[in-house]
Amino acid sequence: MTQAETFILRQQGWVPNNERLPALLYRGAVKAEGRIAAEAFEQLFAVHGWPPQWRGSVFDYHHYHSTAHEALGVFAGFATLQLGGPGGKSVDVQAGDALLLPVGTGHCRVAGSDDFQVVGAYPEGMNWDVCTGAPSADTRARTKALPLPHRDPVTGLPDPFEAAGGD
Repeated sequence: MTQAETFILRQQGWVPNNERLPALLYRGAVKAEGRIAAEAFEQLFAVHGWPPQWRGSVFDYHHYHSTAHEALGVFAGFATLQLGGPGGKSVDVQAGDALLLPVGTGHCRVAGSDDFQVVGAYPEGMNWDVCTGAPSADTRARTKALPLPHRDPVTGLPDPFEAAGGD
């Protein structure tokens, strides 16, 4: 079983983050690179109720999602991502790693290889947005009310944040 590194990220400037639910980082979740890894992540996420929606990079500006939790599967290259907004936690990721970011978690690619690519997936029924400014009262309420995903996108276990130490 792949063990996750967990990070509780508190509000950082204008980025709300999620003080209740940890961000999860799975090192070596898939033992492949390139097209084979992309397909492996897509299949893994889909079978656990997280339909993959895109392939690409992580934006090079700080942002968060207020309408969905997000799974990212790194299938090519390597990068340093900053989680939690400006001044947040820097993590190095490489092909095979996966992240689970709870709603509100700031993230940004600050460096990386030219071939860095990820698969992005969201729990069934959730549509993602991109927020680049402080949340309004409505955004905060929507974020707080968002249901938890039924299963972890990597392990398939129920209650992924609870199993990792969230509430």
